[in-house]
Amino acid sequence: MLLIHCYASPPHPCASHRPTVHYLFRKTPASSPIISATFPHPSSSSSSSTRRTLSVSIATTTISSLILSFYSYSSTPSKSAINTDFFDLPNSGGVKALDLRTGTGATPVDGDQVGIHYYGRLGAKQGWRFDSTYDHKDGAGEPIPFVFTLGSGKVISGIEAAVRSMKVGGTRRVIIPPSQGYQNTSQEPIPPNFFDRQRLFTTIFNPTRLANGEGSTLGTLIFDIELISPRHL
Repeated sequence: MLLIHCYASPPHPCASHRPTVHYLFRKTPASSPIISATFPHPSSSSSSSTRRTLSVSIATTTISSLILSFYSYSSTPSKSAINTDFFDLPNSGGVKALDLRTGTGATPVDGDQVGIHYYGRLGAKQGWRFDSTYDHKDGAGEPIPFVFTLGSGKVISGIEAAVRSMKVGGTRRVIIPPSQGYQNTSQEPIPPNFFDRQRLFTTIFNPTRLANGEGSTLGTLIFDIELISPRHL
């Protein structure tokens, strides 16, 4: 909400009738910033100090968003405190990674049985989250990790490339290009929910959009991956 207060006061006997606007800015909560404008009233001859107050409330989504963004950025830690740079994973086919938390445990190798938790999102649907292991609970209510054998080829290449250079306890966000994502509907991880699975694959393998040349971006995936633990088979 943006509040604009305009105060009209009688002019000084020697003052010009040309309005002079003075803007007063005060730090207020993000939900109600206030801008005050004060100017002489052109038609009044009284020397009284009475002022007429006009309050106009303007509420627009765009302005509110800009204000909230300003306060969010002003309270965000500096870049030196948090790493915000994606980097190219070597020999990954174009996968970009951002380490949200660096692990302290072992790094898995091909042949290890790997357990991960993940959030999977689809870039073509404005970041639609199509699956998350944190939503799959066991009888005790604990999230069930996704377990696979590293190097088996059953999992999409982008996930394998990300896990190979992680340490246990770490969390990494990866942007996976279509070439390193789903190449068919049997590659894991597969959303257990039928409707999520159908929406995911009908988007990625949409023949009309592929024919229109959208294949280079249509299957872009974003995964947040937490490495739980590797075990040698």
